[in-house]
Amino acid sequence: MDNYGSSSPYGYPNPYMYPPSPNPHQPYPPPTASSPDPYAHVPPFHPYPYHSSHSFNYSHPPPPRPSSHSGKFEYSYPPQPAPLDFPHPPPSYSTPPSYPYAYNVPPPSYATPPRPSLSHHASFQHGSSHYYYPPSDSFSTPDSHLRNNSFSGPYWQESTNTASDNCKPSKASAYPPLDDLMSNVKLSDDQPTAPASPPAPAGQPLRMHSLPVPKIEQKREEFYGYSNNSFSGWGSSYHSRMDSGRLSDVSGSFNESMLSQSLHIVPIQNKGSLRVLLLHGNLDIWVHEAKNLPNMDMFHKTLGDMFGKLPGSVSNKIEGTMNKKITSDPYVSISVSNAVLGRTYVISNSENPVWSQHFYVPVAHHAAEVHFVVKDSDVVGSQLIGIVAIPVEQIYSGEVVKGTYPVLNSNGKPCKQGAVLSLSIQYIPMEKLSIYHQGVGAGPEYIGVPGTYFPLRKGGTVTLYQDAHVPDGTLPNVLLDNGMYYVSGKCWFDICDAISQARRLIYITGWSVWHKVRLTRDDSGYASDYTLGDLLRTKSQEGVRVLLLIWDDPTSRSILGYKTDGVMATHDEETRRFFKHSSVQVLLCPRSGKRHSWIKQKEVGTIYTHHQKTVIVDADAGNNRRKVIAFVGGLDLCDGRYDTPHHPLFRTLNTIHKDDYHNPTFTGNVSGCPREPWHDLHSKIDGPAAYDVLTNFEERWLKASKPHGIKKLKIAYDDALLRLERIPDFIGIHDAPSIGEDHPEVWHVQIFRSIDSNSVRGFPKDPKDATSKNLVCGKNVLIDMSIHTAYVKAIRAAQHYIYIENQYFIGSSYNWSQHKDLGANNLIPMEIALKIAEKIKANERFAVYIIIPMWPEGVPTGAATQRILFWQNKTMQMMYETIYKALVEAGLEAAFSPQDYLNFFCLGNREAVNLYDNVGVNGAPPPANSPQAASRSSQRFMIYVHSKGMIVDDEYVILGSANINQRSMEGTRDSEIAMGAYQPHHTWARKNTYPHGQIHGYRMSLWAEHTGTLEECFLQPESLECVRRVRTMGEMNWRQYSANEVTEMQGHLLKYPVEVDRKGKVRSLPGYEEFPDVGGKIVGSFLAMKENLTI
Repeated sequence: MDNYGSSSPYGYPNPYMYPPSPNPHQPYPPPTASSPDPYAHVPPFHPYPYHSSHSFNYSHPPPPRPSSHSGKFEYSYPPQPAPLDFPHPPPSYSTPPSYPYAYNVPPPSYATPPRPSLSHHASFQHGSSHYYYPPSDSFSTPDSHLRNNSFSGPYWQESTNTASDNCKPSKASAYPPLDDLMSNVKLSDDQPTAPASPPAPAGQPLRMHSLPVPKIEQKREEFYGYSNNSFSGWGSSYHSRMDSGRLSDVSGSFNESMLSQSLHIVPIQNKGSLRVLLLHGNLDIWVHEAKNLPNMDMFHKTLGDMFGKLPGSVSNKIEGTMNKKITSDPYVSISVSNAVLGRTYVISNSENPVWSQHFYVPVAHHAAEVHFVVKDSDVVGSQLIGIVAIPVEQIYSGEVVKGTYPVLNSNGKPCKQGAVLSLSIQYIPMEKLSIYHQGVGAGPEYIGVPGTYFPLRKGGTVTLYQDAHVPDGTLPNVLLDNGMYYVSGKCWFDICDAISQARRLIYITGWSVWHKVRLTRDDSGYASDYTLGDLLRTKSQEGVRVLLLIWDDPTSRSILGYKTDGVMATHDEETRRFFKHSSVQVLLCPRSGKRHSWIKQKEVGTIYTHHQKTVIVDADAGNNRRKVIAFVGGLDLCDGRYDTPHHPLFRTLNTIHKDDYHNPTFTGNVSGCPREPWHDLHSKIDGPAAYDVLTNFEERWLKASKPHGIKKLKIAYDDALLRLERIPDFIGIHDAPSIGEDHPEVWHVQIFRSIDSNSVRGFPKDPKDATSKNLVCGKNVLIDMSIHTAYVKAIRAAQHYIYIENQYFIGSSYNWSQHKDLGANNLIPMEIALKIAEKIKANERFAVYIIIPMWPEGVPTGAATQRILFWQNKTMQMMYETIYKALVEAGLEAAFSPQDYLNFFCLGNREAVNLYDNVGVNGAPPPANSPQAASRSSQRFMIYVHSKGMIVDDEYVILGSANINQRSMEGTRDSEIAMGAYQPHHTWARKNTYPHGQIHGYRMSLWAEHTGTLEECFLQPESLECVRRVRTMGEMNWRQYSANEVTEMQGHLLKYPVEVDRKGKVRSLPGYEEFPDVGGKIVGSFLAMKENLTI
């Protein structure tokens, strides 16, 4: 079949002159009419008024929907059946859901819930503890994050374990199980108590009112890691292990008087007596102060006691140098359902710390309690002081719960007499958060994503790119509003042209930058053999300041003539050597974890990377003035990235991909093997937001170029960055030219990051000041986590559909059926599943399309790849199960399946060419049973999806370098940058109908690339017709891709090769348990790998 032949009804050109399709007017069979359509009463499409010269026969969208952007759609659903007889109630999103817990839940009350008596004279008779705590090494892992302003960031794991679970030292417990200890507790009238805290680690003696875990044992436990076992007081449904999730918030440090000084006690409840409810919305939390905390620094305490026994004169001389008391360095972590939501900053040497910190965090968690865990910070890690637990039932009504609570240790008693924590907490459910109800705002008061480091910038323009290059005529023209047509950009050509036109500065950041890469490879007017290195050296010789900030791969080295390429083959040392004797300045920047705990430092420096991909140049602003423009996205300027929407496998090996063969799946002789096609997303920003991208570069450069070691002794240090404010012809951010707000093509743009103060200079020194910058406070670091904040905000505001392309899709592990404590706690998968559930409940259509690679780049049988696929499968399973339960609750499980709302796809290609005539196979053939031989024979390979983008409702787009996994979302792992943008004249709120601006054209152009055609149902991506049609295309293409017969593929979109049944169970696709040709289980396998590497 012709990939882009003129046989398409949308008039694709035929660049390779493939044979025409047998039916030139029907690239895909028409949708079957055999199955009844539950949406039969949807208004029909009306003719789409294309310009008479336009050759693509779209159809017009249906009549406008009701003017309210959040109003219900008039889809025809089957009648609501009688309630089903379930062993537990189905989920509800206006009432507290109970699945998957197998016990009956009474109907909720929206009046003030009954509270347990909290008076001192009350007497409580209890059974066993309401949950079983795991060993306290779960609590004693070092924290690396803290937040200092109030909006959300991702949820991350506080653990810094670096060994696999089987390395944990085995000890017999000195305590009986906590259930046994508490089974017959009766609280006296004068001393009520609270929920049990975790027991001390095995082998430790019981200490009352003092130290639950000696620090030396704590360090040992942290080094060996903790068990992945899931303990539950609800069978296997509620995993009660705390403080192993991800920090997601912000904490302000506002001074506010205590809301209440009355002492409130959280009583221990009978096991199972606390209801597990869905918290979906935001938590508004204040952590005020703690009093009378114990001294956890036993080393200094013991040393001081020893000095006190010495003769007076000696003791006084020694203590004269230790006049400051050495005691605990406390902080508070707030966790829900295994995930840390927020963390106060550390206050050194204080038993009566005052934080007065504010947290305003998103939650999408099933939980019975909110935990406030008080910990003592240490150089190596941290250890538990005690815990306060607030039942979710108490906050579910939305009332403010405030008071002063005892801090309890592992045996359920106060960790020290009088040790208390003062706090307040309020739950605001989604239905009361109006910021999410209308999609992207239309008015001038709309501020974009709140609580981020960079604000929304109004004015300017954005160019959106798919792939490194789109030859003229490759994709159909998409009609937009105002009679305009969408024009696909040429990314690398535009970057090359922008660099060539620069007069003052060229700043480049990259995970990899290769000086030998050729940015242009056709008749574009530039010599095709002119490399990036040649171009940059030429511009530098012209007086342009050229700075390259490249990740320093720790496995690549050049020492005394000994050179290693590095595991990731990023060419960092090779590129540095190329520019060594030029005026181009190359800074190889390692991923530093300097201010983390010692173990975390080693992990960060070894595993994580600088992943940002930006090009910043000056450009002509008119009137002999210069401005800044910036390119942001997923494309590194290195080998293997140049590709077009054709995604050839063999045809270009001797032409545009000569000397640029890239396929890390294969080793050894690759002659005649398919290249790995590369699909990516990128953008160009022209306007005020480009200056924020420049600020990111400057902050990173200043940090990376800071003198270290003996270099600090130099009197003068040369700062390579240009001071733009000193250049008269350079306009500043507030003077940046932008088209007026009344212009129909104006853009509003916001820059987001995942990064911490180990990688940038300019963050506040004092964590108390982080509020002013909307930063999270970690352990000795400040963190910008706004990419996760932006994703959550966009998903919650979505009204019709979500389209995602991403290299990875892993997250919300706290809601998985297994491995809840993994730490992949970013909210994105859970928020998507709950968005679909919310729409099902409201009888509104909603659709989510997610495109991921067939397998992560590399060898699919490898341990790391299999582990990533395993986590990915768990993520899919969690989402589909959530959707199915929502269908059951609505009584729609017979009419619809989870795949009517959520579908996963991948991309692949197949070329029917004569290898010996077209490719020039040489050398010894690969072994008969090798992946190389199989791929040569089948003439197929996946198209690697390296994109990192999301489009919502054809009105909002996020593009950047961040994957949807913990590495990219956490902020203390890989450093990332992204842009979020929309056109204010092309939103649902502004138009009250389908917006057809540049973002709509971009999404349609991507779909044309992937499917090889355009159909009128694509104009309503949320419709059931569109969902089923696109899924059918993916299934047909998968059958063609996996067939024994080699045929040319017209469309590249493949159904992701797993089977999802009507109950949302995800299994291997029958007959395809492994990937064709290359092997490796499609659903992955649980192999002993370091979790932080694979999530």
